[in-house]
Amino acid sequence: MDFKKSLFAVMLATAPLMASAALTQSQVDQFAKGTELLFSVEDNFRNKDAGFLGKITLNNGSDVALPAGESDWQLYIHSVRKISTEHVAGLNIEHVNGDLHRIVPTSSFKGLGAGESLALPFDAQVWIVAYSDFMPRAFFVSGKNKPAVFANTDTEDFKQFVTPFTRENQLRRYNEPKDLSVLATAKVRFERNSADKLSVSKEDALKRIIPKPRKVDFNRGSATLNNNWQISYQGQLKHEVMVFMQDLQDDYGISLKAQPDHINVGKDKVIRLKVDPKLNNAKAESYTLEIDDEVINIVGSDNAGVFYAMQSLLNLIPANSQGSASLPQLEIEDSPRYGWRGMHYDNGRNYHGKEAMFKLVEQMARYKMNKLHWHFSEDEGWRLEIPGLPELTDVGGYRCFDLEERECLLTQLGTGPFKSGSGNGYLKRDEFVELLKFAKDRHIQIIPEVEGPGHARASIKAMEARYHNMLEEAEKAAKNNIKTRSANKEIQHIDMGPATQYLLTDPKDTSVYMTVQNYKDNSMNVCMDSTYAFLDKVTYELQQMYREAGVQLKNLHIGGDEVGAGSWIGSPICQALFADPNNGVAGPADLKPYFTQRVATLLEKRGISPGIWEDGIMYDRENSFKRDEFPNKTFTVNTWDNIWEWGVADRAYRLANAGYQVVLSHGTHLYFDHPYEASPEERGYYWATRYTDTKKAFNYMPDDVYANADYTRTREPIVNLEALVGRPLPKLEKPENILGMQGQVWSETIRTEEQVLAMIFPRILSVAERAWHKADWEGENVDSKKQVKDWAEFSSAVGLKELDKLAKDGINLHLPVPGGVIENGKLFTNSAFAYLSIEYSLDNGQSWQTYAEPVKVDSNAKVALRTRLNAKQTSRVTVVGE
Repeated sequence: MDFKKSLFAVMLATAPLMASAALTQSQVDQFAKGTELLFSVEDNFRNKDAGFLGKITLNNGSDVALPAGESDWQLYIHSVRKISTEHVAGLNIEHVNGDLHRIVPTSSFKGLGAGESLALPFDAQVWIVAYSDFMPRAFFVSGKNKPAVFANTDTEDFKQFVTPFTRENQLRRYNEPKDLSVLATAKVRFERNSADKLSVSKEDALKRIIPKPRKVDFNRGSATLNNNWQISYQGQLKHEVMVFMQDLQDDYGISLKAQPDHINVGKDKVIRLKVDPKLNNAKAESYTLEIDDEVINIVGSDNAGVFYAMQSLLNLIPANSQGSASLPQLEIEDSPRYGWRGMHYDNGRNYHGKEAMFKLVEQMARYKMNKLHWHFSEDEGWRLEIPGLPELTDVGGYRCFDLEERECLLTQLGTGPFKSGSGNGYLKRDEFVELLKFAKDRHIQIIPEVEGPGHARASIKAMEARYHNMLEEAEKAAKNNIKTRSANKEIQHIDMGPATQYLLTDPKDTSVYMTVQNYKDNSMNVCMDSTYAFLDKVTYELQQMYREAGVQLKNLHIGGDEVGAGSWIGSPICQALFADPNNGVAGPADLKPYFTQRVATLLEKRGISPGIWEDGIMYDRENSFKRDEFPNKTFTVNTWDNIWEWGVADRAYRLANAGYQVVLSHGTHLYFDHPYEASPEERGYYWATRYTDTKKAFNYMPDDVYANADYTRTREPIVNLEALVGRPLPKLEKPENILGMQGQVWSETIRTEEQVLAMIFPRILSVAERAWHKADWEGENVDSKKQVKDWAEFSSAVGLKELDKLAKDGINLHLPVPGGVIENGKLFTNSAFAYLSIEYSLDNGQSWQTYAEPVKVDSNAKVALRTRLNAKQTSRVTVVGE
């Protein structure tokens, strides 16, 4: 099979011929080390809402001069906004693929001498109002030398390589239409926090369980839990008891003995655990919890119910308890609102390490969440070892500077040119089995996602590398075995079946497309049988891992979203499929349903229910694939696109009414890759909404999707949703098909464990709250007084105890930046979370003092503020008076 030469190899081969001597390795290294590369936003108002003017500045502080004219040096940058400028200052700017761009000199380049600067203004897509949109680790290469990263960009400190955002046309996305976002300042935060100010006592905050139980009755008195207590448990609860005992020991230094309930515990203080299947009309995951001074009774409708009762008990323990804990005497009757309480985690784009996954699972269990949707395959990476397909991780698990993509994927998302760069790596098979067991013990189901047919570049390139590796091995074997002149002829007849067994691309496909993420080659070929052989192989190996862990692979997500328009049109294999009569595939529009049906049938044979993102199951904006064409009893759909003015936010109800099982995953409230506030210093994308803080997620109302329509993307208040959409909005006719809800984190801008945990925590607590408990303020007409009270109690509990507990478990947290004003010569400050310590500085951060009450300051003073949780974790600093 004669594959087309790699696009990138061709680009290198056809690069301008060198008109001057190549730089040496030493010169490459010196230039990158001594030259400062800076990114700037010059003007977001340049092209209404369709583009912005940016700038790259090179300040050559090295002793190396770049010669005038054509040369073989190349400068590579990561830019998630596709640059449209092709020529500037004698240089060509070329889009390679995805976010990777390169800059090469032409004959008109005037050179860059030592001590000189060069400005490269450029036009690019949409707009940038966050430092994190600029990616680190730009690099420089010449000839066959090793690339070198520009030293000032080899960091996660954006201020080292991004110039400040200060002007309106930098801080706002556009001016036509007008960007109505209220930008976060100390004053704005203070006013927002004051609007919801409702005092909650420490006692009440300590007693607030997250998520809130359905019914709680507090009695007088308290119980002291210490090492004098025992646990008496029903035999089937052994695993739950072991986790409970370990948590008590590790977090609070309380060591309890446990024994099955057939053994008499005498008169000792005892925690009694049992299962009663009839509890709460046999509703799954229900429980009762009674705490007295000498007896704690826990009854669950099933093992999960008992486990969740124990989490409620742990939630009541003050964060600083050690050796003993005071618990309020109470009676709880509780059951979940939804059976699906999930978190979607993308570490396909950037891998954050094994520990991040274990920490996430552990904390999800603490807050009664039960579904981890693991997005481990993407364009930028494949993150799980699959036996028999080593290239998936050997190649697909890493990004580096290999334009032929035989050793690694094309570098993306700020990884830079080396395999040691950020975001690289994968989970080994035995580590995943370990994680499955860990999750099983905590009643969490891990739902893997194998992306297809779009977002599949990592698997595509890995399987192409497999093909080339096997072809080369076969040719070597033939040459070693055949010593005659006919060797080359014999090599042409090598059996290529094994090499092509799992290929995902048609080498003769001439299709041209560009995805939202600016990829040109990330669609599996849905017309090839080898595509389904690949998916079946991966599914088979996943099943073996689950079985080894003692759990069943019940759900597998197949992606389906954002397939590049134009994929497969130029594929001869697809053309042959169209020409074959009576197969139900007459043209390109039939290919996505064809793919989905084949994969769904494949999964059905293995006893697995498929899941898909909403746009993967739609013919057009309003019409979904026919539900009865799929053999699966359960087919879950994640509905994410609720950008109200785009007119498809009713898909959750359309799909539920059509018979699909819906998981609410809405971008405006539940996407935690978005910033916590409207500030350029906050990490994250902002395509769905300008920001999503913990409170916004808390206020999400899953029982009434339309009631969440608050603002358009320009931050225009929505007063009439139907008028905005321009057609009637369907009502929910089959509420039983709404399975629940989940938070989402996508990791384009998130490269480390610390970053991903901070983006998830504490917002995930709001998802846990809403998925478990329906608040009495929810409804078409929100009871604002009850809502304010509920938020005050929730946020006080977060500030007083939950943040401390999370930090002690190794979670890096996002702490809210405080609000502050100076009025009548006094400094007033507040925080979104009561009881979280606030510090102020009167000397530009040289020294800090704890804020306890209004402080006398000069009316013109500039006071720095931050919140502090512990010796290591503080919020960003804000300044009052700027």
